[in-house]
Amino acid sequence: MSALLQELRAMIAAEGPLSVERYMQLCLQHPVHGYYTSKMPFGRAGDFITAPEVSQMFGELAGLWAAQVWLDMGSPAGVRLVEIGPGRGTMMADVLRVARGVPGFLEAIDLHLVETSPVLREAQRRTLEAAPLTPVWHAAIETLPDGPAIFLANEFFDALPVRHYVRSETGWHERQVGLGSDGDLVFGAAAETIGLPSLAGRPGDILEIGHVARAVMTVLASRIASQGGALLVWDYGHAESGLGETLQAVAGHAFADPLAHPGEADLTVHVDFAMLRRAAEAAGAAVHGPVTQGLWLERLGIFERARRLKAKASAAQSAEIDSALGRLTAPNSTMATLFKVLAVVQKDMRPPGFED
Repeated sequence: MSALLQELRAMIAAEGPLSVERYMQLCLQHPVHGYYTSKMPFGRAGDFITAPEVSQMFGELAGLWAAQVWLDMGSPAGVRLVEIGPGRGTMMADVLRVARGVPGFLEAIDLHLVETSPVLREAQRRTLEAAPLTPVWHAAIETLPDGPAIFLANEFFDALPVRHYVRSETGWHERQVGLGSDGDLVFGAAAETIGLPSLAGRPGDILEIGHVARAVMTVLASRIASQGGALLVWDYGHAESGLGETLQAVAGHAFADPLAHPGEADLTVHVDFAMLRRAAEAAGAAVHGPVTQGLWLERLGIFERARRLKAKASAAQSAEIDSALGRLTAPNSTMATLFKVLAVVQKDMRPPGFED
């Protein structure tokens, strides 16, 4: 039994069932036993691999995108380059490497990383110790300094907790995590109904709402609209809102029961890109996308970049480049199709990769 499971059992016994949102938050961010607080989730030895870990090409194109946005902003000084949820720092290392080739860009930006995990902060520090810029770490986006900013968020929104609502014969009820007769965690529903008049639904339907993700997007988009800049989001999810739950757990590169081992497995949901778009537009920013990640990478020139890398590569290295390229762009690849890209920008900006 995990230490967090013992704590959750005691909490539920004393206070009653938890919302799905609260359960996810504790599993991922508990100050002692949370998944991201205490573990290294990335890489082959971890539980999953993200696109920047698949190939340097991903981070390089992210860096070129950020540099072009800076140029489109008029090449201002004092721009914040911010990564939200930087993983091991792999993508940012690639971003900064290509940034050297854009005259004036490195001199115009200061680097900020938004990260709550002490384990990941230490990994980021090691990865970026030779980088041309020294990052400043933040535990929340609210502590970032004012000014125009370029935000990068790869697989960040999928880890934000959501609320679930389940339809019964009498209406919608909030879905909860409680205790079964054997002491195991189980899903249930609150007795009181919640008014969701715009959604009729059928008994058994589940509605998943990312209130936290919407609030975060509102903060970021409001800042972009008032202070200038852009946000680039890569994540897996759906382009339109709808019914159905997507909560999943991943451990050891395989799916797991989200209630079985709290704090020991990653918990994520599919991002509702339509909801993010609505939130950003309501905050006054312009929104482009989502487009599939494979299409965005193609538009940014990943095939040309692969050819250039292979020109100086050994046979084994060329094979690795081809494998990574297929994983990121092939029509049958999850990273190419299920993963999508969304840009939130200041008014009158046309960000790269979102051509009509």
